[in-house]
Amino acid sequence: MSEMARAGQATATEVAPSRDDAEAGVARMREMAADVRGCAVLGTGGEALAASGDRERWAQACAALLEAADAAGGERASQLHVATEEGEVFAVRHRGLAMVAVSERFALASLMLSDMRMVLREIAPGRP
Repeated sequence: MSEMARAGQATATEVAPSRDDAEAGVARMREMAADVRGCAVLGTGGEALAASGDRERWAQACAALLEAADAAGGERASQLHVATEEGEVFAVRHRGLAMVAVSERFALASLMLSDMRMVLREIAPGRP
């Protein structure tokens, strides 16, 4: 594993945000971005701490997405953006947490990724 990949992983001393904080993060993201169809916050172990739908389904889908992104790049992806004719998917990792969001087509990628990063910073343990 590369140094860059290790740097993106959570340490044993980091703890996940509370479920309430994670749910507040999902709600905040949906408030800030009208184009968001749904989103989830993942903990250090990949578990969905909060989601706009079924947490287990979000956890499975997010794990597959992040694993594919990591494999394609040969190292841990810090962010990603996938656009299709039917919508767009974004993911951001910060301090061991991850947020994945699905939006309508033509969402402004830079703003979406920035908003997601801001939400994760707000709920990450030991901010900033």
